[in-house]
Amino acid sequence: MHLLAAALLPMLASAQLDYWAKKAGMMYYGAATDTPGQRERAGYEDKYEQYDAILKDPLQFGQTTPTNGMKWLFTEPEPGVFNFTEGDFVAKLAKDTGKILRCHALVWHSQLAPWVEAKKDWTKDEMREVITRHITHVAGHWKGQCYAWDVLNEALDEDGSYRQSVFYKVLGEEYIRLAFQVAAEVDPDTKLYYNDYGIERPTSVKTEGAKRLVKMLRSSGIRIDGVGMQAHLHADNHPTAEDHENTMRQYLGLGIEEVAFTELDVRITDPANATSLEWQKDSYIQVAKACARVKGCVGITVWDFYDPFSWVPWTFPGKGAAGLWFEDFTEHPAVQGVVETLKGLPLPAVVNRKVTRYHCATRPIGG
Repeated sequence: MHLLAAALLPMLASAQLDYWAKKAGMMYYGAATDTPGQRERAGYEDKYEQYDAILKDPLQFGQTTPTNGMKWLFTEPEPGVFNFTEGDFVAKLAKDTGKILRCHALVWHSQLAPWVEAKKDWTKDEMREVITRHITHVAGHWKGQCYAWDVLNEALDEDGSYRQSVFYKVLGEEYIRLAFQVAAEVDPDTKLYYNDYGIERPTSVKTEGAKRLVKMLRSSGIRIDGVGMQAHLHADNHPTAEDHENTMRQYLGLGIEEVAFTELDVRITDPANATSLEWQKDSYIQVAKACARVKGCVGITVWDFYDPFSWVPWTFPGKGAAGLWFEDFTEHPAVQGVVETLKGLPLPAVVNRKVTRYHCATRPIGG
């Protein structure tokens, strides 16, 4: 057992995050996952049995998202050549275990197939055709399986202005409208999301940018159903529940149907200690408390729950332990912190958000 976890609180046999999230009125508490043997998962094959037991536990996680397998780099590695193998792995896992599937991500400037950026003389018509073809084939392949699609990912720069991606440089704001239009036509029953990091705080310039994007789409008569707050947070400086609530209500006030925390993790400076794990616990609690209080917040997805499979140490040297389970599969204090918080919510805070379609519709809300 991890010594810090053992010292801070006793471990229970099963934390039941999804069960208690549903009791608190959410649609799900979920965990993203990647393809076995790939990227951060490579070299940990001896851990898969324990990892899978936690991930597949219906009381623990009621939703999943592929961290990588549906991105452009993997789904259309060459022009007009599609490969759905990695995305299909997670889609099948969701179906086999009765989990809600959030699909991620149709248009993004990063993890983009190299051929898209290699061409420097795209015409507007060519770029429109490329975006339309990609969304038509990718969203079409998983049509009817995705509760929601992150149609557009990280289109904003740090100052809230539009990121100067290859798509924006050729088409300007039009590419955003086009992406949502095509996605709505291809899979009219899925929820269409804008997804980004740094849009969790109510007074952030990036939050203002996200609101402008939503307003632009709605004023153009184009459907957008939700905003996804990635929530890649810092243990030592994280938003309060009130911050999160304020931000979510601002988004919902624009006329969209729902919001969600889509990629939650809380990074710690290495090595983790009792103090930093308590800060992290509070950060996870603040997110859970806020989502349960806001009717339009449908759920929380952690960006993989197992520390060795996290993207954080690879991307932010000196940071780690961002998930909910240590390498030895003992729980971070945050796990029981979230469960106890959800258990303790007053009954008036409970609101039912029901999934009305897809294979997961047969799972009862509230356990």
